[in-house]
Amino acid sequence: MTRYRLATKPYLPYPGERLARRKGFGGEFFELRPYAPGDEVRRVHWRAYAKTGRLYTRLETAPERPRFRLYLDESESMRLHGKLAYAEEVASLLLRIARQEDPQARLARGRPGAWGAGRGTLVLLTDGLDPLPWAKLLPRRVVLVQILSPQELQPPFGEALLRDVETGEALWVGRAEVEAYREALAKHLKALRLLALLRGRYALLRVGEPPLPALLRQGVLELL
Repeated sequence: MTRYRLATKPYLPYPGERLARRKGFGGEFFELRPYAPGDEVRRVHWRAYAKTGRLYTRLETAPERPRFRLYLDESESMRLHGKLAYAEEVASLLLRIARQEDPQARLARGRPGAWGAGRGTLVLLTDGLDPLPWAKLLPRRVVLVQILSPQELQPPFGEALLRDVETGEALWVGRAEVEAYREALAKHLKALRLLALLRGRYALLRVGEPPLPALLRQGVLELL
């Protein structure tokens, strides 16, 4: 049976960032230290010995148990175009996968930005359309799954009276406004994607598309 896991390592890590605070064995390279009696021979760094004539032991990051907390945005904008129902489906899939590594993983719901502090990686499902100070609100480790409808990504050109479901404000739009919206949305999506990739992973899902292959293709899920 095919198994998956959530990818949490930043796609664009900060320069010089170490992936764990504790050194040990079983993870990625951490540092070299002088060989001490009792160190395992298989941990000796022979290339360093060849260059210096001294024995060094290779230390690696100590493997840490993955921890996840999932958060589903239930703002008014998520209730448009079937986004919330689709997000529920995606959240259920990701929760099942997260619990393979972290049985205590839970799904919380609420307003944007109300996910609060917590341990582990935040898996956030949202349309990302709220005017939030994202850079300050996102934790250090995050998997951002942005969910938008085809109508939001490619609104048809034409005239219409739109109403903001969050504020109630009405706005008459035409072709020029639609073009401006598309440009602004493209910049917003690019900024959110970069912000998320510096902290973990990012995927943009369109309502109605099969979530599993999309999450695999965009690097949020990995095959075990």
